[in-house]
Amino acid sequence: MTSALRPSTTTSAGGDHGAGDGKSKDDPVAAKAIGFLVVFGIAASIAEALLAKPNSHPERSQGPPAWDSPMSPSMRSGKQMGSPEKEQDLRRKEADHPLTDLNLSASEESDITYSTLGVCNPPCFVSSDSDRGLYLIRRWCQARFSSRWLEHEFDREVPFPVQEESLSIGGTQSDSTYLIGLGSYDITGPAADVNMMGYANTEQIASGVHFRLKARTFIVAEPGGNRVVFVNLDACMASQLVTIKVLERLKSRYGDMYNDKNVAISGIHTHAGPGGYLQYVVYIVTSLGFVRQSFDVIVDGIEKSIIEAHENLRPGNIFVNNGELLDASINRSPSAYLNNPAAERSKFKYDVDKEMTLLKFVDDEWGPIGSFNWFATHGTSMSRTNSLISGDNKGAAARFMEDWAAQTGYAKGSDIVTGVRDSSLHRRVSVIIPQPHENFHKLRQLASSFLASGGRHLASSESVSPRVRNRQDGKPKFVSAFCQSNCGDVSPNVLGTFCIDTGLPCDFNHSTCNGKNELCYGRGPGYPDEFESTRIIGDRQFTKAVELFDKASEQVKGTVDSRQTYIDFSKLEVTLFSSDGGQEVVKTCPAAMGFAFAAGTTDGPGAFDFKQGDDKGNPFWKLVRNLLKTPSKEQVACQQPKPILLDTGDMDLPYDWAPAILPVQIIRIGQVVILCVPGEFSTMAGRRLRDAVRTVLTSDGNGEFDSNVHIVIAGLSNTYSQYVTTYDEYQIQRYEGASTLYGPHTLSGYIQEFKKLASALLDGKIIESDLQPPDLLDKQISFLPPVVMDTTPYGVKFGDAGTDVPENSTFRPGDMVTATFWSACPRNDLLTEGTFSLVEILDGSSTWVPAYDDDDFSLRFKWSRPSRLSAHSHATIEWRIPETVAAGVYRLRHFGASKSLFGKIRHFTGTSRAFVVL
Repeated sequence: MTSALRPSTTTSAGGDHGAGDGKSKDDPVAAKAIGFLVVFGIAASIAEALLAKPNSHPERSQGPPAWDSPMSPSMRSGKQMGSPEKEQDLRRKEADHPLTDLNLSASEESDITYSTLGVCNPPCFVSSDSDRGLYLIRRWCQARFSSRWLEHEFDREVPFPVQEESLSIGGTQSDSTYLIGLGSYDITGPAADVNMMGYANTEQIASGVHFRLKARTFIVAEPGGNRVVFVNLDACMASQLVTIKVLERLKSRYGDMYNDKNVAISGIHTHAGPGGYLQYVVYIVTSLGFVRQSFDVIVDGIEKSIIEAHENLRPGNIFVNNGELLDASINRSPSAYLNNPAAERSKFKYDVDKEMTLLKFVDDEWGPIGSFNWFATHGTSMSRTNSLISGDNKGAAARFMEDWAAQTGYAKGSDIVTGVRDSSLHRRVSVIIPQPHENFHKLRQLASSFLASGGRHLASSESVSPRVRNRQDGKPKFVSAFCQSNCGDVSPNVLGTFCIDTGLPCDFNHSTCNGKNELCYGRGPGYPDEFESTRIIGDRQFTKAVELFDKASEQVKGTVDSRQTYIDFSKLEVTLFSSDGGQEVVKTCPAAMGFAFAAGTTDGPGAFDFKQGDDKGNPFWKLVRNLLKTPSKEQVACQQPKPILLDTGDMDLPYDWAPAILPVQIIRIGQVVILCVPGEFSTMAGRRLRDAVRTVLTSDGNGEFDSNVHIVIAGLSNTYSQYVTTYDEYQIQRYEGASTLYGPHTLSGYIQEFKKLASALLDGKIIESDLQPPDLLDKQISFLPPVVMDTTPYGVKFGDAGTDVPENSTFRPGDMVTATFWSACPRNDLLTEGTFSLVEILDGSSTWVPAYDDDDFSLRFKWSRPSRLSAHSHATIEWRIPETVAAGVYRLRHFGASKSLFGKIRHFTGTSRAFVVL
């Protein structure tokens, strides 16, 4: 990631171009980046007093409300535990019947709705109102879980400490190793006005959707034992504040079942998602402070994905597989990598990790239900000029694999290939390219009878057309996550770095072109089309994941466990051991960023005269720095050889600029060990950490682990603290070293603390910490103005087509279909789990059904205003017709929500003229 304070250059807003297809130039806005910090620091105290607090922020999502109740609406939809009299009668029956007497017959099992398998979180659903059914489900819940907190509709919590000896359902013994549950939920943030997180380009403002973002979750539990939760976010990184609030909600719902010890939240590191959801100043400057709407939708989505995974808990097995993926990553800082000892480098074939590790989840009844994999490559296939929300290459890979699974028939027996009633009409993913319709003239005549509908109001957001990918009743949806690993120095722009003015390779040591870093860009495999680069890198990860998935045969067996603690990395004492047996105690430093961080990377260069590999700095920028905070002599010495540009660890106005207290966490599922780190580890840093933990586990585990232990790094987890390089790479002070906040011994500190966690995991010891990260929600400040109102010209309605599809149009695969509608600001309603854009196919002669939506890689929703302060706006829908499309009659539809001057939100829709696809 290029940190939120790095100065930026001016480039055009998104389009079909690569990272380096336009020349950079001096930008008045970018030139204010450092100056803005000065103003920000001076005005902070006044601004804090004047601005509204987040709890009254006008930008709160208009989508589904926060889950303040202990029970979700979906939970309340079933028959519940009944009246207080029935509850008292239940308790009398429970007292009269000890658990050892509980032996449910086949007929009794029929009273239990099996959607509750492995859940038993109230209200427990039953198929009738009978007391007998209520009693059976309650007692079955008791028998299934030990020390689970069961809630009923009166929101009381009743603990039932029960010892479970085996996993048994309906009297049938299961051979499954674990209970497994997967879930996912929409976390797409505001698609307008909000700066994107990652490149720190002040001009990169969201203005549409490439495809939607998701939170994807797995839960693994031992029957009657421990459980762990892993959440993968289509977001730039995890946020400490998000993690804190998610854990608070989980505690209110489940008690102590889920907590900071066994819940991990990791980001894929897309640089194309809305920012403003982190709590430290340095990460929210370019987003004009905290963006409550971005924050809320992520917290809501994580919680709901965990709830879904929890409700889906069922007996199943997990399989692990790994293999090399060679063409999806390169090292973007090879000069720093080469500073590692030659003997160490000789152990590895590549200067980046090429291995993908995949977990395959198999439900006893439904078969394969999902997969999670870890592979290191940056989420920077989409360039710093892109303005469409996107999950980048990893989000694309996840979408490809989930669609592949739907076509393949996972989960077993499900039919979720498409929202179209007759699947013969359209296959989203197909190996068979449909032939042109035999009766072309009839299709064209049919299409000509459907004109643009004109805009019309909808009763509410619930009137938005159903999504294409709808979950089938009683069948789990397939969830696939492509997780991030030690991606610190790893780029997906695999063609290398080139100067955009000459076309020649960039300088090797400094990544400059004639001394200018802003002219040096990496090229993706689809250059100059960033969308194509995203598709290719995503497809390569997807293809490898399918291969590993199909061949996964090593079953995961063993204990489920986790260890976690908090460490103050601003002053951690670290013991270093020398090869001759000596030792030395050193310390980490308060956070600081070096001059080279402002130079950016070849994935997204910075501006001015900064460059990578700068270990000196320059007098002018030191003067600017000193206006904010002059680093102490002790800090300068501690961070050597980093020349300090921003001494963020000692800056606390209006509140903390950088984190100091960080979480470190290990999750164990049998022979699979996940190291959850709160930053971006370089390739060699990740290797050293994995090797250190492997040594502890295999040498001190009394045979519990062998050489076949699978250790993966989950990067950007639980909070964010930028980069971690090796001591040797740090000396070179390229971007990654300059962004290693806590000084040259940061990696050694991580290794020391993770070894402690690994030992505690083996010994069964609990690690306690008196430290807690701060909750800064009440201190957050936002300069992002609210949406005032939306209007249309006289005689025009929201949803009317401004520029329609040409009359009597016929298109073929590969063509682009476009229509523009009069619209309103997407911040009025995020349409969470809905869609702004839709491609509909005609089923029969009069029924339109969804075919493609915001989740599809081929469909783009672009939003724009005629001018910055205009209340008018347009939505352009672009559909690049896939090669696998079915012939037929189609049209484009737009959904949106407008805001009146008095704040009323009204939903609307409109369609284009119909057209033929052959």
